[in-house]
Amino acid sequence: MMKLGELLEHYQVKQIKGTTDIEVTALTEDSRQVRPGSVFFAIKGEAMDGNRFVPDAIHAGAVAVVTENEPIEQNVTIIQVDEVLDALSYMADRFYGHPSGRLSLTGITGTNGKTTTAFLIYQMLCMLGKKTGLIGTIRYLIGERTYPARLTTPSASEFQRLLSEMVKEEVEFAISEVSSHALSQKRVDYTEFQLGVFTNLSHDHLDYHGNIENYYSAKERLFNEFDLKGAVINLDDPYGKRLFELCRTKGIDVITYGLSEGATLQAKEIDVTERGTSFVLQCDEGLHGVKSSLLGIANVYNLLSAMATMKALGFGIDRILPLVHSLKPAEGRMEMVDEGQPFTVLVDYAHTPDALKKLLETVRGFSAKRVITLFGCGGNRDREKRALMGGIATELSDFVFITSDNPRYEEPERIIEDILGGVSSDNYEVVVDRAEAIKRAVSICEEDDVLVVAGKGHEDYQEIKGKRIPFDDREQIRRALRERAERVASDA
Repeated sequence: MMKLGELLEHYQVKQIKGTTDIEVTALTEDSRQVRPGSVFFAIKGEAMDGNRFVPDAIHAGAVAVVTENEPIEQNVTIIQVDEVLDALSYMADRFYGHPSGRLSLTGITGTNGKTTTAFLIYQMLCMLGKKTGLIGTIRYLIGERTYPARLTTPSASEFQRLLSEMVKEEVEFAISEVSSHALSQKRVDYTEFQLGVFTNLSHDHLDYHGNIENYYSAKERLFNEFDLKGAVINLDDPYGKRLFELCRTKGIDVITYGLSEGATLQAKEIDVTERGTSFVLQCDEGLHGVKSSLLGIANVYNLLSAMATMKALGFGIDRILPLVHSLKPAEGRMEMVDEGQPFTVLVDYAHTPDALKKLLETVRGFSAKRVITLFGCGGNRDREKRALMGGIATELSDFVFITSDNPRYEEPERIIEDILGGVSSDNYEVVVDRAEAIKRAVSICEEDDVLVVAGKGHEDYQEIKGKRIPFDDREQIRRALRERAERVASDA
């Protein structure tokens, strides 16, 4: 525990009403998580204003409230600041003893590839016997312990708590996905990142950021406003080129990767099949053959990104390459579902136009008879991408099932209507219920077809009207495949 005054030391506040000579037991922005001794941070969000819940927080035992509002008389300490999100990050870092300063912390940002890149790096470090922690979209890993993840990058207090747990567990390397929302909302501010990794940037989250330039600016913060010791950048991406120039002007050591000439790690002679991927790696140490069971051109980039990061962390290519053939994909990323059926079923998290395009281009390169795609788009998110994804899916697939994803508070039919705005062909069927769509898609598959179920990947729920309903694409597919097999057997 720390005194409130210690948490605020050297931090510029507008005013304080009440004493700072009180013990603090926890920090939270959720009034439902307040316990005696907590500091409650009243954050003004898009949908809710945390100031509405100040009475609830005080009733639950909060000893102080941090707000941007003019303080009103309460029986607890009120701290007025310019920006609550900034204050939360500052105080969380101090409360947990600046844990990032005792770790080698790598932050990975980009539209696509963060989760797989992070998981590949995590696996390689573990193979080398390094105690490693992971904060990412699917789960948080600290040594042998696993925690469920609700956000790609958690809140500032949770983020610092996880780093603190890693320090207690004597973790040496920590890998964290860093979302654009986290960077915009200052969830990782006051954190000491040793290394920043940029995968790519394409159309996503424009509902939040407004336009692509604002989206880029959020990602750029990791490289521009944090004192990085090194950076790993995708040189094939136009925004990556901008970051490369920025890092050079700031004197940050940069390792680049890509298919382009001039990249520090360059992939050449790429061969992508349904059995795996191979390429020739050109780097300072010469030419090396690389083989992996990971599927698709996107995973060539993910492998390059992971290998470049390992190199930036001080490991030689001679130690990195022998690990590659043992690497496994992240859950729900080009994941096969196999119940012995005579066709291929792939589940993937692709939920942006660029990710869906790369996924389907990869699958079209397989020796498939037909490519059948099932996808939808999330509700209350970037509407612009819906029509783009509808056009991409119908152009690159032989047949498409358009269905629900996470409709949230929108009507699924309205989302589907937006998707159809980009469709100019008739090779599709609308099945609003995702479980029914999966059954229907499985039922029409023939030998040597590839069925791609896109959008949700590892997720084991659907978000509908504020509730998370249990739903796992992989389980739904297995059920549909078993039912199909039973029908075939009974007809024989």
